[in-house]
Amino acid sequence: MNRYIVTGGAGFIGSALVRALVAQGRHVHVIDNLSTGSLNNLEEIADQITVHEYDIRDYGRIVPVIAGAHRVFHLAALPSVPKSILNPVPSHESNIDGTFNVFLAASEGKVGRVVYAASSSAYGDTEVLPKVESMAPRPKSPYAVQKLLGEYYASVFAECFGLETVSLRFFNVFGPRQDPTSVYSGVLSIFLTCLIERRSPTINGDGEQSRDFTYVEDVVALLLKASEASGVSGKVFNAGNGNRYTLNETWRLLQKIEGLDLPAQYGPPRSGDVRDSQADITAAVRALGHAPRFTFEQGLRLTLDWYRTDLARKQSSVRSGATLVS
Repeated sequence: MNRYIVTGGAGFIGSALVRALVAQGRHVHVIDNLSTGSLNNLEEIADQITVHEYDIRDYGRIVPVIAGAHRVFHLAALPSVPKSILNPVPSHESNIDGTFNVFLAASEGKVGRVVYAASSSAYGDTEVLPKVESMAPRPKSPYAVQKLLGEYYASVFAECFGLETVSLRFFNVFGPRQDPTSVYSGVLSIFLTCLIERRSPTINGDGEQSRDFTYVEDVVALLLKASEASGVSGKVFNAGNGNRYTLNETWRLLQKIEGLDLPAQYGPPRSGDVRDSQADITAAVRALGHAPRFTFEQGLRLTLDWYRTDLARKQSSVRSGATLVS
């Protein structure tokens, strides 16, 4: 039976991918040290997958799991620009050393293909929008450099060692199971929590910075397509929606959805943040069959519904005296 490996499979995006693979009847193994992911994200399919609580920096442990796999989706990372600036060593070790370990294990283990979760942060600030894969990278943070180096390793392993690889530059992915409690959470998870709790969010900067927000199910669909497409080994593709919204626009839309008037508060801009981000998805549409299904508002509404249900579940568990792991 062909095995599918998802590193970081207990995380927000990884768990969505694992559920999609299980729905396809795939035999899935998850590698995750649970530093940012949670087994709660996989609880409804726990009896249908195999979880290895390993760290990708531990080469000896991940080698036998990866060896002989049909496909490896490498999503494990410490995904934070601010964290990589405040404390760059752990993110360097995970995002560079760990990524090299995954590619080496896949190459030596004769894996069919590795799909690598790259990052749009590699572009940095560009005067031209949307951002096209042919643009010269201009990373502004250690995290951006680390994810860019992963792309280079992917292309080198394809060129030098014959390992099929595809890199997808994720833009601002959002959806259910994104943790809003972390200070490094995506802005939409924080916005949605503020909306449910009826309090104003604090926006870093003036709120006019813009992002290509992409619903997680569209990203999962592209990951699956990238794993099977022909003639794409060693290449890099944008994994966005092709639109952009400012944070101010986004908060106004959320208030409209809920019928509220909660003016945002503003704080200092975050170091290393990119001002504007928008994907040119022409290449991904042409080569991978990328076809985003969800509008921004549709994704927001679906995510808001999940957050509201999850909050009610947690409150019910607390009232009943149950122990809730989060």
